[in-house]
Amino acid sequence: MHVEIWSDIACPWCYVGKRRFEAALGEYEHRDEVSVTWRSFELDPAAPAERQVDGATHLAEKYGTSRDEALAMQARMSTAAAADGLEFRFDIARGGNTFDAHRLLHLAAAHGAQDAMKERLMRAYLSEGELISDAQTLERLALEVGLPRDEVRDVLSTYRYAAEVREDERTAAQLGIHAVPFFVVDRAIGASGAHPPEQLVELLRQARAQNPPIAVVAAADTCNVDGSGC
Repeated sequence: MHVEIWSDIACPWCYVGKRRFEAALGEYEHRDEVSVTWRSFELDPAAPAERQVDGATHLAEKYGTSRDEALAMQARMSTAAAADGLEFRFDIARGGNTFDAHRLLHLAAAHGAQDAMKERLMRAYLSEGELISDAQTLERLALEVGLPRDEVRDVLSTYRYAAEVREDERTAAQLGIHAVPFFVVDRAIGASGAHPPEQLVELLRQARAQNPPIAVVAAADTCNVDGSGC
């Protein structure tokens, strides 16, 4: 059984969805038959290397709301994440472009370390205030999960894996994916959103029992392309 998960490193619900999917795998009776591939999805492909305002100010400007209301949104998201054992630090988060980070995830996949790289990148961005568009930061994080230095530097100094990132995004568009996280099992059944573990277990069981055309389980919490929902 092959599970493909479209997500962005800068997506809070994607990190929550990762934890919930991990919990679902722990409960799934056929978990040894499941392989997982993390697919690239950029919520803001035009994002600069680093935004010059903090996250709350950016949210307030984007949605025409007050900064206090934006801070309240972040607080609610942090509370939701804490229930799944995650600590979000929006107060120190540094927003920026995630394209190079997605390219590194493809390198990590080639070395059997994609999940570890995904985890490290998400924690760096959402919990540690790291700038994940910065080449030196990305190299350090990649080395922490065991990727070879020469290949990491090659990726970050060239356009290696750019085509693979774009192909993931084209596939997402073809499948009608416009919000993440989005789980697809055997290209047969999908689920949009950070569903609770018990619902993700049921998704895996449904996929194992049948092979229908792709159908989307009712959407849950997601980050949309325009940033809404985060």
